[in-house]
Amino acid sequence: MKNSKLLVVAFLMLSMLFVGYQCGSTEITSAKLYIQQKNWDKAIEVLNKEITKNPKSTEGYFLLGEVYREQGNTDKMLESYNSSLAAGNNFEKDIKDRKYSAWASAINKGSALFSRAGKVDDADSIKLYLDKAKVELKSATVIEPDSALGYQYLSYAYLQSGENENAIAPLQKLIDLKQELDGYKFLGQIYNANASMLKNEGKDAEAKVEFNKSIDVLEKGLLVHPNNEDLLIALSSAYLGADRGNEALDKYKKLAEAKPNDESILYNYGVLLLGVEDYAGAEAQFKRAIEIKPDYDNAIYNLGVTYLKWGSYLNKKADDEGKVSDEYKVKYQAALPYLEKAVQMPDANAQTWELLGRVYSVLGMTDDADHAFKQADSMR
Repeated sequence: MKNSKLLVVAFLMLSMLFVGYQCGSTEITSAKLYIQQKNWDKAIEVLNKEITKNPKSTEGYFLLGEVYREQGNTDKMLESYNSSLAAGNNFEKDIKDRKYSAWASAINKGSALFSRAGKVDDADSIKLYLDKAKVELKSATVIEPDSALGYQYLSYAYLQSGENENAIAPLQKLIDLKQELDGYKFLGQIYNANASMLKNEGKDAEAKVEFNKSIDVLEKGLLVHPNNEDLLIALSSAYLGADRGNEALDKYKKLAEAKPNDESILYNYGVLLLGVEDYAGAEAQFKRAIEIKPDYDNAIYNLGVTYLKWGSYLNKKADDEGKVSDEYKVKYQAALPYLEKAVQMPDANAQTWELLGRVYSVLGMTDDADHAFKQADSMR
């Protein structure tokens, strides 16, 4: 009799387990069928029933994450996957693989859309592709928040869209995660652009704040990417804009003395000297940079600009003193070969041609001046 009671109890317990298991299995089986049929709404419905009945259903949460992945609902996908992992590690490898697949898909789609935006001319089409690219790339950063690639492409999409402020956060993440050169470079340029705009509006105090942000970013960047020309150029501009030119001159003077054969450092030192109107000093640095690298376009152009500004300064000085002097023309003549080379450079623009036209005019080369000004007008 006692054994019979024990058998009955055991049978009842097994029955309860069996019924519970069958109940969960039915929901899961139904969900899998709905997933095969791509009937996402019904799949979600039965999976919600499953996890309500069994809050520890690792498979229920996993399958729910799969449905949301198919729907492109990144937030709910991750929420469901995380709930599955919280309940147990049964699907840990599957979830890791699915997340990587979703991340790679978002990166590929986003970069393809970004690339397509660069191949069309219609403004509306460009905006459409970039907007779609940003959605995909944002999704990539949510799926894999520790991967720098998503932030890199997302920042490019924002920059291409002219959304500089929105680009700041992903660029900072790019720096934090990988100390990537583009992160420092573009972030410094954004702060410089913000500062210049504020300065043009007469908001000098606010402009200095932005210039100082740029200096902070670019100096940190140069610790990781020493002597990078893009960082050095942006840093020179930031120092001058923040009225910290003398501080910058001291740093670049020491750099130039320590590395006298580094044309990038010499060039940037020249830019700073030109900014404080030390024309002789700028001339020496640009000339030395060109000796080291004869095809150094930026140095060639800026040496021409140095002579032009130097000539203008001497002309004004003579006028202010009531003197008649042609000394300034010597500097304009010196500018001529460098600016003539500059207008042949790939990035020559209307301003370059206009500067050359001014030199021709001062030197009495009327026909050449007319040609240069016409070239400038045609590029506007």
